Amino acid sequence: MSAILLSGKEMEKELLTSQIERCQALKEKGIHPLLAVIVVGEDPASAIYVRNKGRMCDAIGILQRTIELPESISQEELEAHIEALNTDPAVTGILVQLPLPDHLDENRALACVLAEKDVDGFHVVNTGKLMRGEKSALPCTPRGILHMLKKANVPLEGKHAVVIGRSNIVGKPVAMMLLQENCTVTICHSRTQNLKEMTRQADILVAAVGKPHFVTADMVKEGAAVIDVGVNRVDGKVVGDVDFDHVAPIAGWISPVPGGVGRMTVSMLMENTLEAACRA
Repeated sequence: MSAILLSGKEMEKELLTSQIERCQALKEKGIHPLLAVIVVGEDPASAIYVRNKGRMCDAIGILQRTIELPESISQEELEAHIEALNTDPAVTGILVQLPLPDHLDENRALACVLAEKDVDGFHVVNTGKLMRGEKSALPCTPRGILHMLKKANVPLEGKHAVVIGRSNIVGKPVAMMLLQENCTVTICHSRTQNLKEMTRQADILVAAVGKPHFVTADMVKEGAAVIDVGVNRVDGKVVGDVDFDHVAPIAGWISPVPGGVGRMTVSMLMENTLEAACRA
């Protein structure tokens, strides 16, 4: 068996056309989507991600504003900047780039963003609505994962999905979204016993652990859809959490790293930004 490649790069291209059209339609109605990004400090990975967001905004026609703040900024000063964006009617979407420096409280900062301007889907109101199955702004990476699976016509209803990782950014929300698609969901983590036995039951396996080549061929059920969320650097190369070369011959579908989920994450941010502009 040779797995079908879930190319985020190709899916991004398809989405881009519709996003350009939707942005233009909003502008014709007098609505000008504007994404404000707050960046604290000089984290190199964050800088790359912000540049990628900027390029996508330019391609679609979304206005953008980047607020660069010093690493030494206080919690109160950061929250004051967020509040200023909340009350600015020109700003339709707000994103606080994570991670923040250790002395800052991420949860407090994210809670300061108006729920209707939250384009990351991290606000407690939006995460609460996701838990209840209500319409809300969805976290970008999990939303991208679901888009990939549906676009490739991967069967979801009644299937067993196993998520390795329980973070608030990927693991927990993607589990809830798969549950809403009528999957039976198992969440595994660093304390899970007999992990291999769990993953070998998965029709859909999502790896979000941050360990290079963590998922090996003997952990994967034949024909499974394998989604690799990991971004790791090994000997100067970017690799995922899945041992791609050995898992691909076993899987039915597989996402590459790079060129997979990461491309979808930025695309879904653009989707959330356009939807936030509609709400505004």
